[in-house]
Amino acid sequence: MDVLLMISAFAVRLIGQELTEQLVGQLVNFVIGLIILTIVFYIAGRVVVGKKRALFSDAFVISLLGTTVAIIVGFFMPTIPLISLILSLIVWLLLIKRYYETGWLGALAVAILAVIIYVVIGLILFLILAIPFLLIGG
Repeated sequence: MDVLLMISAFAVRLIGQELTEQLVGQLVNFVIGLIILTIVFYIAGRVVVGKKRALFSDAFVISLLGTTVAIIVGFFMPTIPLISLILSLIVWLLLIKRYYETGWLGALAVAILAVIIYVVIGLILFLILAIPFLLIGG
């Protein structure tokens, strides 16, 4: 634990307080997004390909690699969003196909179901978070 404190203190001194807070915020967003995506891909994979081929560890790897590649592609192609979106989608499908040991149609089905689950979870979270504001008139 002391090593982590030393590294974080060194990072704060090296890149400055404001940049460190921004990086920590982005890291927290990345981790939360990774957790949500892992759960979504796990549920979608179990529904489409079954529980023997859709492991939680596979869902984690798909989420981690897919998110990382999407960030890298978006970083190197910011002015061409359509091509970066298509490349990212192909990578996501390849990852699903590889780790869930399914064909292209199975990968597409997992991806579509994952999007539907992601949207439903987002709506549920929105409603849960919006109800207190509606009740207090905010």
